Amino acid sequence: MQIGQVENQKAGTGCTVIICKDGATAGVDVRGGGPATRETDLLNPINMVQQINAVMLSGGSAFGLDAASG
Repeated sequence: MQIGQVENQKAGTGCTVIICKDGATAGVDVRGGGPATRETDLLNPINMVQQINAVMLSGGSAFGLDAASG
């Protein structure tokens, strides 16, 4: 497993990535009044995804979600 983090203190933002080279079993619990997630529905047991290769944690808002786009 590898973990990386980057931040921009001037902009007050950053992200953390956890990479699992050999894959990992994952689950998710989304809570709150206005959660922002991307691709978490794939982790539902009725879907075909058996393992994940990475998880990215970012700040809220559309900019945080778009950080996964590259």
